[in-house]
Amino acid sequence: MAFAELKNDLFLRALRGEEVPRPPVWMMRQAGRYLPEYMEIARKYDFFTRCETPELACEITVQPIDIVKTDAAILFSDILVIPQALGFEVQMIKGKGPVLPGHIKSEEAAFAVLAEDIPAKLDYVMKAITLTRQTLNGRVPLIGFAGAPWTIFCYMVEGQGSKSFSLAKKFCYQYPDSAPHLMKEITRASIEYLQAQVQAGAQALQVFDSWAGLLSPEDFNEWSLPYLLEISAAISNTPHILFAKGAWYGLERMAFKSQASALGLGWDVSPEYAREKVGDRVSLQGNFDPAKLHLPIPELKKQVHSMIRRFGKQRYIANLGHGMTPDIPVDHAKAFVEAIKESEFF
Repeated sequence: MAFAELKNDLFLRALRGEEVPRPPVWMMRQAGRYLPEYMEIARKYDFFTRCETPELACEITVQPIDIVKTDAAILFSDILVIPQALGFEVQMIKGKGPVLPGHIKSEEAAFAVLAEDIPAKLDYVMKAITLTRQTLNGRVPLIGFAGAPWTIFCYMVEGQGSKSFSLAKKFCYQYPDSAPHLMKEITRASIEYLQAQVQAGAQALQVFDSWAGLLSPEDFNEWSLPYLLEISAAISNTPHILFAKGAWYGLERMAFKSQASALGLGWDVSPEYAREKVGDRVSLQGNFDPAKLHLPIPELKKQVHSMIRRFGKQRYIANLGHGMTPDIPVDHAKAFVEAIKESEFF
């Protein structure tokens, strides 16, 4: 399938480690609840209808490109489509977040999970990607994504969001045979899903390990890193970012053992520490605290410029340390992007 020639390739060039006039910028959860245009759609359609309707997912994905003018689009979807494809009901409950009523409570239930026909079950995602590539018409690259196996495992065992995911961690210790089986099936599903996204038109990928920071360095080596490395190797032909939020202690291992083009950073690690650990091996992405987007705009821009000076313009992608929150003023999101675009002048 032929798509329009890419007009703004800053993001892909930074992923490849090529020289750029300024860092590219996009924001995790840039398509979503802080935009009035998104909320209009949300009032008409429930969350998973938005995800499962290619035309709606496309419209939501393109909104921040029109409004905030980032250098890359990220598909509007959710990491929990993988549990759905594995046969689990996922409810999105207002004020509570995701709930999996039939979550895994036993070894038998874990062993029963098998990754089968994942791309076919998630064909609506592929249709949304193709439609979005066509709609973007080469304006900016399109990023596909998936949740990392450890993070998906957390939800499938815990059954809902949690500050500690203690049930998920307990399951790993109690059931050392069935827990790896479940992780392997999630990994297999994720690889097939990500590869299908590329075939549908995704030009880059990101793997979100949102709960990696709950693990000790030793447990990260057992329950997160091996599966991230397996996925990275399987998608090595496509530029991709590994974002193990909070697992700053794993940066060096991810940089030297994975095939990743870039590593995402939370605000819990300094630019200097991250650069020291990864060198020029990979690009870095992050790590502005979304809460700082509430600063007065002149101060916000000063903080952004400082962040870029500390990371350096090369091998760097400006982003947040986690996703946009619903209370961010749109003008402040625009100012964040504007500040990075001004960076070529200082």
